[in-house]
Amino acid sequence: MNTIHIHPLIADTFAPFGDVIDTAGAPDKMINQGLCGRFHDRAGLDFIDGGKAGISLFQAELRKLPLKLDMMERHPLGSQAFLPMSMDGFLVVVAPDDGGRPGAPLAFRTAPGQGVNYHRNVWHGVLAPLSGSGLFAVIDRIGAGDNLQEHWFDQPYMLEG
Repeated sequence: MNTIHIHPLIADTFAPFGDVIDTAGAPDKMINQGLCGRFHDRAGLDFIDGGKAGISLFQAELRKLPLKLDMMERHPLGSQAFLPMSMDGFLVVVAPDDGGRPGAPLAFRTAPGQGVNYHRNVWHGVLAPLSGSGLFAVIDRIGAGDNLQEHWFDQPYMLEG
């Protein structure tokens, strides 16, 4: 079984796969009488074939490391953003496309307060909270069409912290 080591989530490293959603840097503007910083437009939502943005809540089971990665999925019709509703980190696994299947996976651990937006058609692992509640707001495409593709690995990977 191949081992994948988990790295901190950094925007530049993650950019080919999606957006890191966080409060890095100064707010874009101050609102509410100067008492609230707005970090504006942190992710590019991308939906095709008549879909619209929807907001759902996901309650994911906590996971423990090491973790076996035996499946990845992608959404060809729309991007998918995961925003934790707590300050707990979670596991992010992505892979480049390799002829219609995932290439070599990369694994990241989010810092408190970070979320991600997977670009449309990017291979990614399942939602895997590593501590805390596991409650997430998810913004993704709602609409007709087949927007889920799964790939099951013949030889799983092992994710280690």
